[in-house]
This record gives sequence, structure tokens and C-alpha cells, in this order.
Amino acid sequence: MGGWRFTKHFNERLGFLPAKTIQSFSGGPKIWVHGASLGEMRVAQAIVKSLLKKIPACNIIVSTITEHGRNLALEIFDKKIPVVYAPLDVPGCAFKTLSFVRPDVMVFLETEIWPAWIFTAHKLGIRLALLNGRISPRSFKSYMKFRPLLRSVLKKFDAFSMISERDADRITAMGAAPGKIRVNGNAKYDITLTSPNPSVAKEMQHIFNLTSDKSVIVAGSTRGGEEAMLLDVYEKIGSKHSDVILILAPRHINRAADICTQIRHRGHPCRLRTEIGRNGTLPKPKIIVIDTFGELFNIYSIATLVFCGASLVPLGGQNPLEPAVWGKPVLFGPHMEDFEDAKEMLESAGGGMQVADARQLAKAFLDLLDHPEKAAAMGQKAREMALQIRAAAHRHAQIIEALLSGKSSAKKGAEID
Repeated sequence: MGGWRFTKHFNERLGFLPAKTIQSFSGGPKIWVHGASLGEMRVAQAIVKSLLKKIPACNIIVSTITEHGRNLALEIFDKKIPVVYAPLDVPGCAFKTLSFVRPDVMVFLETEIWPAWIFTAHKLGIRLALLNGRISPRSFKSYMKFRPLLRSVLKKFDAFSMISERDADRITAMGAAPGKIRVNGNAKYDITLTSPNPSVAKEMQHIFNLTSDKSVIVAGSTRGGEEAMLLDVYEKIGSKHSDVILILAPRHINRAADICTQIRHRGHPCRLRTEIGRNGTLPKPKIIVIDTFGELFNIYSIATLVFCGASLVPLGGQNPLEPAVWGKPVLFGPHMEDFEDAKEMLESAGGGMQVADARQLAKAFLDLLDHPEKAAAMGQKAREMALQIRAAAHRHAQIIEALLSGKSSAKKGAEID
């Protein structure tokens, strides 16, 4: 468990919260939102934002496990929202904390299932919800080994708001009551998917000195081994579309110089992004390697076609909705486990396409370059799906709202089936 990493604020982990934690609470309902670390805090941010719109008088407390998660929570939440470390998952610590706060609804995010905490909350008559529920294939196999115990734990929940139908099927198999399960999408995209600014595309075209009719392939967040495959793809495309610009954006920019060396060894001139000034001219090289932080989302605006990195190699993929929200056709390899829900939704909408390898990627790129109307239609479908996904936090917040509205008529500690 990482040694003594829990020594900071250890009193909170034992269940002793400072009195100031709830001193600012008004008479409105109390909602406790728990997430493990950084990723869950982004989800919490989106759901809390929706909750405050729906129930302005509600009181919210946020808990996390890791120091990084706590630091992010302190940064993104209003000072009126207390941020604490979660109690250890033992009955005494959980009882002490929950008895002090007495939340009306206890929310666990994604895959947070804490037996002692859940049993204690249920005994105290606190409504329980799992929001943005996600059960990965790996976690599912582990959970199923303990199904009898899990079933008794999941029985205590009042609601499950899952990301996808697959997640719903998995938690049903683990023992959750089907009547308590809803599928509401992934709230993490509500924060990460900002509305595109139309002026950004013109700015990016100016920076790279591109005309709007220039074909540009952007490969985002690529990982080691993929650049060589993408160069193979570029060479196959070049025999028919010699004017295509390839922009490679490695996930780790410290690799950028080595990637340029690799490109030049294959006989292709290239240039780093930092070598291109705002008033520079279009570089003769048709391959550009991004070595700056924070520009990839904006660079997607000038793409004709997009490839999501970390997917031709088994590294879980990259967020395909960032280019999708710009209305770009999105292609990815077979390894999109970390973004399985987004990938499946894009594919079903016709805005995304999975390829098995570099050979298929080249074939797909050529087809879309040969048929720009097909690429445009695919991009429009990708945009529509991305914008639709952004409402997930609102739907998850509705689950909490429903639990609060039904609380007064529910017997404390009773099962709601």
C-alpha cells in the first residue's frame, strides 16, 4: 500500500474530522461525495457543479484517499465545500465520521466499494449511490471471486448510475439489483470537453501557415513504437496524396527530438513545433512534431483526420472525444481500454473507426482522403455524439435529487428495491 503514505492528516483517516468541516453547513440536505484520486475528482467536479444548479441549498462534503486527489479538490472546489481524507474502511472509523457529518446521501464514484463504510452508512439510514459507475474487465474478474460478499454489500445501495450498458451488466452480475441500475454516461467528459472556440482554428492555421483546404493528419498522444507505424502509414498515403501534412504529438514531449531523428533517418524532413514562430512561414517539412504542452486540443481544430495514440500499442488509448468535439473523424487502434465507453459510443454513432493495425489505418485514411464528403459526415456525427455525452453529469445529479426527494417517505435503514 505504499508504506506510510497515509500519515498526513491521519486523524481524519481515523474518523476525527475538524469541527469546522460542517460549521458552515446550512439547513439544506447534506451530500457526501467520495472519489479515490485525481480522475475521480474531475468527475466529482462535474457532478457537484450540476448538483449546485439543481439544489442550490445543498451542503456538499468531498473526500478522497490520495494527497494528489486532495490537492486537486482543494484547487477546484469552492472554499465552502469541505475537502477531507476518507476514513479507513473499518467500522469504528466509518461510524465516527458518518455520525459527525450525518449526510443524507453518500455518493461513491466509479469503482469505490468500501464494505465497512457502506454497511455503517446503511445502518445509519444514509442513502447510498454509486455514480459514474465503471467496472473494468480486470476489476470484474477480481470482484467475481468475492461475489457472495459483494452481493451483500451492493444490496445496501439505493441507486447505481453506470457509465455504459457493459458496466451495468457487470455490476448486475456482481449482485446489484437490476431495478436500481441506470446508464447515464461518463461525467468526466463534462469537464474535459470544453466548447470549441471557432476562432482557434484560424489561429492555428496562421501559426502553421496552412490554408483551410490543406489535408492534415493529427496523431495525438502517441507512444513509443507508434511513430514508426505512423511513418509507414504516411509513406503509403504519400504515394497518392503527396501534399498531406502529418502532425505527431507524442504523449511525452521529451521524446520529440528523438522522434525527429527517427523521421530524418527515414529520409523525411521534419520540424519541431517550437521551431515554428507565430509569424513564421510554412516549413518545407510536411511532418511536424509537437514539443509544447497544452496545445493538442487546439491543434485538433486544423485536422482533417485524427488518430488517437496509445491504441496501436497496448497502453489503453487516448480520449477520442477531444478531436470529436471539433467535428473530426477519429480513428484508433485495438487498444482503447481506458476510453472503452467513448470509443464504443463514437463507433455506434458513425463518428469513430477502429483499425487492427497500421496497414488498416493507412487504408482507412486513404479512403477518407479520397472521399472528403464521407470524412465530413463522419466528423459531424463525431461532434454530435461528443456534445451529447457532455450531459452525463446532469443525469448523474438527477439520481441524487431523486434519492433526496424520496428520503422523507423512506424508512431509515430500509431496503429500497
